Amino acid sequence: MKKTVPVESASALIDEKIKGLGDWRGKTLAKVRKLIHEADPEIVEELKWMGTPVWSHGGIICTGETYKSHVKMTFPKGAALMDPSGLFNSSLDGNVRRAIDIHEGDKINESALKALIQAAVVLNLEGKSKPKPRRASSKRAD
Repeated sequence: MKKTVPVESASALIDEKIKGLGDWRGKTLAKVRKLIHEADPEIVEELKWMGTPVWSHGGIICTGETYKSHVKMTFPKGAALMDPSGLFNSSLDGNVRRAIDIHEGDKINESALKALIQAAVVLNLEGKSKPKPRRASSKRAD
C-alpha cells in the first residue's frame, strides 16, 4: 500500500532537500519550484518514489530530480506538449515523456518554462473532463 505524505509535510521536506543540497543544484531546484508555482498557484507539491519532488494539478505536471551534474525536470506527458522554445533536451526518444536537464550555469527561459507548465496543466485537466470511450457491448440487438 502506498503511503502518501501530506501536502504540508511534502513542502517542508522539499524545503529540507533544497537546503541539504547546499550548492547550485539546491538554488536551481528552488528557482524551478518558484517558477512552477508562479505558472499555476494551484499546483500541489508531493513526494514520491523515495523522496522525489513532484508537482501536480489534475495529474503529475513534472518531477524535480537532482543529480551530480544536473537538475532534471521530467514531464510524464511531455511528448504531447508543444515546445516552441526547445526547452526539452532529454528523454527525446520516448513516446510519452520529455525532460529538461539544467546544468550549472544554464540560464532558465522563465517565460517559456511557465508556458510549458501551464500547457501541461491544461493537458491534464482536458484529460479529466473527457468521458472515457465506452467499450462495445457483446450483446446483439435482436
